[in-house]
Amino acid sequence: MLNKQYQSGGKAELGSGIATGISRFYLLRDPLGAQGYASPWLSFCKAFIDPFVVLLVLYGLSFYFDISRHGPFIELALVSFLISALALDGLSLLLPGSGKKMRGIDGMLINWLIAVVVILGFGMATGLLELFPEKFIYSWLVIVPIALLLVHCLLAIGLIGRIDTQQSFRKAVIVGANKSGQLLANKIRKNPQIKMEFLGFFDDRTPDRLPEDELPNLKGRLADLTSYIKDNGVQQVYISLPMTSQPRIMSLLEELQDCTASVYFLPDLLVFDLIQARIDHVNGLPVISICETPFVGSNGIVKRISDIVLSLLILSIIWPILLVIAALIKLTSPGPVLFKQNRYGEDGESILVYKFRSMTVMENGDAVVQARQGDKRLTPIGGFLRKSSLDELPQFINVLQGRMSIVGPRPHANAHNEMYRKIIRGYMVRHKVKPGITGWAQVNGYRGETDTVDKMESRVSYDLDYLRNWSLWLDLKIIFMTVVTVWRDKNAY
Repeated sequence: MLNKQYQSGGKAELGSGIATGISRFYLLRDPLGAQGYASPWLSFCKAFIDPFVVLLVLYGLSFYFDISRHGPFIELALVSFLISALALDGLSLLLPGSGKKMRGIDGMLINWLIAVVVILGFGMATGLLELFPEKFIYSWLVIVPIALLLVHCLLAIGLIGRIDTQQSFRKAVIVGANKSGQLLANKIRKNPQIKMEFLGFFDDRTPDRLPEDELPNLKGRLADLTSYIKDNGVQQVYISLPMTSQPRIMSLLEELQDCTASVYFLPDLLVFDLIQARIDHVNGLPVISICETPFVGSNGIVKRISDIVLSLLILSIIWPILLVIAALIKLTSPGPVLFKQNRYGEDGESILVYKFRSMTVMENGDAVVQARQGDKRLTPIGGFLRKSSLDELPQFINVLQGRMSIVGPRPHANAHNEMYRKIIRGYMVRHKVKPGITGWAQVNGYRGETDTVDKMESRVSYDLDYLRNWSLWLDLKIIFMTVVTVWRDKNAY
């Protein structure tokens, strides 16, 4: 599970999430997430070859089906290139230098499926698809993943492997055998594609204060670093000292000016609870993001497009169910069909959330009592609506309005937000994104009443893990898990 690494282990065991962040910061741009490729050729291939394969298949089929390659075809090609570049970014099926084992085929199929949904949604909304034969479109959608697999096989077996082996390994040392330094060392050891050879640590602490498993890799104290660099041809120096060691760091930097090694500073990020950590620039000035929404830049566009496409698709299927539920509510209890409640949206702004009314009360003030099992306030069909989550269906309208997302942290009543933000650390961080109809916490057993602070803390922990690890694949996984678990969730009532 994503969340227990933080909940049970504290800051020192944020583990893979921080390791991924560190590798992204300091091992050059990492198009594969945590794989850490440093080869410019590999980075180029993984950023551009996949969308070019998509276009090549489209172009080839245009000859077979005698399609004009002007006007609408150019528009379809441009849309397909941009969407597939986003959906297939970082795709890796065969990794050169790791035994050429097959991996990631399921991820490739899922990513291509996401691209297909978005492309088809755009094409149907604009009428673009009506200009092409169905066989042409369907053939393209089926042939692309086969072509991607073949191209990755050829690249891994031949071209990339041969070119990448020509790049020599760079010798690297790390100053500071702390948690951050160990994580970086492990990334270098486990990934030959990084093209770095880890020589060892330099640390002024006594052996009894150092991790036992790294003692054999201790090469000396900080005073020994410069001479070691000159004697061993070290090309990369990573400084992983705590932020309180600024005088030592400044002194070390002055000494390192007497050698030609590249010097990198590895901030002690383990002291923070990282949410979407990355390096950014403000008018050329580098800054490090400690807490940020995952939906900045292209991610936000992809998230919004997927919300719109999926919401329209779902609403087009379930509209008869909506009418039946509305009629049953009117027939079984007095009052409006919809229950509208103010809740916190993105950035903590108040939004109006819609639900089918399942209770005889319309609480929306400073005091809101959570629904409980066997709650006497439920209408005759209210219990069924809540247990089956059918009361949430009007929120797809909130998604189209831009107030909510299909997947995200579930919104709570404003009264509950004001209470829990005072007693649960990081509670308000979950509001850096739009609230969702379903979420990572809900599919992991935290659906329904949170009658204790511990339960709410666990729900918030899962919500923060969602922010740390968001991807379109995770969204689809949560949607699938929601459908599977909604009918057998013991916490639903």
